[in-house]
Amino acid sequence: MGVPSFYRWLINKYPKAVTNTNTSTVEYDNLYLDMNSIIHPCFHPNDDDNNINKISPTTFDQVFTNMFDYIDHLVTIVKPRKLLYMAIDGVAPQGKMYNQRTRRFRTAKDDEMREAEEERLRKKFEMEGKQVLPKQECEVSDSNIITPGTEFMHQLSKALKSYISLRISSNSLWKDIMVILSDANVPGEGEHKIISFIRKQRGLPDYDPNTVHCLYGSDADLIMLGLSSHEPHFSIIREVVPNYHEKLQQNAVKRFELLHIWLLREYLELEMKIQDPPKNFTVDFERIVDDFIFICFFAGNDFLPHLPSLDNIFEGAIDLLMTVYKKEFNKFGGYLVDINKMGEKCMTFVKLSRVEKFILMVGAYEEKIFNKKSAIRDNKLRRLISDQEQSKQEEQNAFDYMDIENESSSNCTVSDEEILKNTKDLKEELNKCIKEKGDLLKSGDFLIDKIKLGTVGFKERYYKEKFSVEGSTNIELKRKEIVQKYTEGLLWVLQYYFSGVASWTWFYPYHYGPFASDLKGMGQVRVCFEKGVPFLPFDQLLSVLPQRSSYALPKAYAHLMLDEQSKIFDLFPQNFEIDIEGKRFMWQGICKLPYMDEKRLLAETRELMNGLTETEAKRNSVEVDRLLVSNTAKVAEKICSLSSNKLDTSISSDGIGGIISLCHEGVEENQQDSVFCVKYEMPVNGSSHIQHLLYGVNFPEKTIFENDIKETVLWHELQQFHNRFERSNNQDNWRSSNREGNNSKFPPTASAFGGRIYGPSESIHEGAGVGWGSGRGKPERIDHDILNERMSTFTPFRKQPNGYGGSSYQQRSNAPFSRGQGRVQQNPNNVYSWKGVSSNSNNSAQPQWNESKDKSRW
Repeated sequence: MGVPSFYRWLINKYPKAVTNTNTSTVEYDNLYLDMNSIIHPCFHPNDDDNNINKISPTTFDQVFTNMFDYIDHLVTIVKPRKLLYMAIDGVAPQGKMYNQRTRRFRTAKDDEMREAEEERLRKKFEMEGKQVLPKQECEVSDSNIITPGTEFMHQLSKALKSYISLRISSNSLWKDIMVILSDANVPGEGEHKIISFIRKQRGLPDYDPNTVHCLYGSDADLIMLGLSSHEPHFSIIREVVPNYHEKLQQNAVKRFELLHIWLLREYLELEMKIQDPPKNFTVDFERIVDDFIFICFFAGNDFLPHLPSLDNIFEGAIDLLMTVYKKEFNKFGGYLVDINKMGEKCMTFVKLSRVEKFILMVGAYEEKIFNKKSAIRDNKLRRLISDQEQSKQEEQNAFDYMDIENESSSNCTVSDEEILKNTKDLKEELNKCIKEKGDLLKSGDFLIDKIKLGTVGFKERYYKEKFSVEGSTNIELKRKEIVQKYTEGLLWVLQYYFSGVASWTWFYPYHYGPFASDLKGMGQVRVCFEKGVPFLPFDQLLSVLPQRSSYALPKAYAHLMLDEQSKIFDLFPQNFEIDIEGKRFMWQGICKLPYMDEKRLLAETRELMNGLTETEAKRNSVEVDRLLVSNTAKVAEKICSLSSNKLDTSISSDGIGGIISLCHEGVEENQQDSVFCVKYEMPVNGSSHIQHLLYGVNFPEKTIFENDIKETVLWHELQQFHNRFERSNNQDNWRSSNREGNNSKFPPTASAFGGRIYGPSESIHEGAGVGWGSGRGKPERIDHDILNERMSTFTPFRKQPNGYGGSSYQQRSNAPFSRGQGRVQQNPNNVYSWKGVSSNSNNSAQPQWNESKDKSRW
């Protein structure tokens, strides 16, 4: 789900909901694996800059081996007693495809830049006489092949079936459980296939309401899906992100933690108490849970762009939504959604008139939010520029020291150890170069601010820049169009999370979202979705892959991407705009790619299917799940009684409901006698809209109480920079104290630009050191036109002698900023006078810094 850092926000706000796997005593019936959360880290491990010994795979088989080891570890931790469900992302709805398209096009551009930079550095090392390991031939250099329909995904499916068969026949943890594999040829995103399975099971008459579920995955939407199931006995297992020191360890053990949905529900029951309920109001906590999930969609999801005032969770987006919901519940009229009515005509499961009132109440805070964002950005800009100068000098001092060391080394034969060290150095320098290229501050692009949110006329400028419309009449017409499409999107997303795909063909047709305060008229929107059908895998590949990844398609399909005479060649641009306005890093930019035209695409591919080989046709097919079990399982007798292509009845006697049928594909020959593999489909009977607790469910004893709820202070109401300033009135002392020895709570690189790393024990709700708000001193509002004009002269640094046997970096032209805070004025005597907060005295002082006297401070 498109809510960056949602999990970190959640565990800081509700810390008792998370436990270490080593201390958990819960016994789980079913384990579900969101397989793409396993495939990606096993495909391209996060090679830490400081660990050259971490080996990246170069072949499909090596990736598969990594995955099998990972799955083994998870099964050993969770020990499921009944079911293991593995779900790989299949073809996605078109509402998700644009998100996939932008990610894959961006990946291709990043790979091109990385390869060019690596080639440059290899030549540089060669000229310097530094021998490095040669580049390896690699089958898995392009992560875009982790997409349905590719040869990689086809081979992965076959490898997983053999792996599962081997484990069932030889591993005691596997032999008594059923394993369902939903591979990339089964349409739908992995996590949504899992939650659909759970909903169908709980709708069957023999379902045990106390079934204990555990779901593995790293996406934030898993938390929302867990809540939406209304299954309290539900945990989400995640790998713990290692800290800086753990990354340095070559053989660090993977750690996992469990987020327990029943504990999160306890928190929400206390947190979401309605402050002024309507008369005769009866609290239904299950509906409050549904409303909580729904309002979080405004803070981000994978199908709609962010609202400008709610685009950062660390800037209080969800806190604001929750506060307005509790405070204004009576005024907007009550519950926003009623999921039990899903499936009825006219979208009666959403009260759009209430939703409109709610979001307009949220929009009333926009101007305050924008004003604070702007002030923080200005303050952050001052700090970043001054810190950049300091870090440049520190880096140069380190380089000078390394140069001296290098000069004293002897010219002996290059050993394997030296080659490994040189390769590590190359890797570190490459990663550093890539980070610098993606840092928009260093290119000056960070200064772009055409909209100037919160200032007079910002909405007119927004519609002009983002939607290319001007004039009050045209803006109003465009606003109504956006409200229609955004409301459609909210209803589509709600159905997707609670019942399944409302339409395979719907998508939001704009790159940007509306302002919350501009969502007037939602209550009058009428929506009717056409269900449609999912794309075939090759059609999705054409929809999401860039030209660079065309080899993953059959030649006839790739021809449509590469041939300039192709009728859809324009849909695969090699160059495209990335909107980086207001962003610090390039990866945060918005890719403005053309949307895929379904009719044009299918018109070109319809005839190509006839020319596919047998293997290609298999890759492009639509399949159902596979069920693998031991021949000693209860269901084995039913499998043996199946005749060709005959569907069996429910298999609820084994605890899992559904329909099975024969498939004509075996597992490894030496296991065929001990492991059965059959087709599995969801049960036909049973409801998927039971949005309440089931009769007979037993709750654990409550452990969350009122004193566990932190008081929420809205982000825009926090006193700006207050805690950080009190903690660090002397900036130089604060910086140096965080660099000395091993006593620092931050890693040496954590605050190279004044940034801060939050650990699990630190609350993100305290102080102003969050997001852009980690500034120091009293902010001064900057005139952005003047700022942009001044910063147009800001250029990369050049190396000059500093008179102390080393060198320093200075700007090539008159710089408006330098070390410290506030504006810099340059006088003819080269003395810089500072207008701002003193770093070593009270606020009323205005110290002057003399370049000739104070170099020691640098």
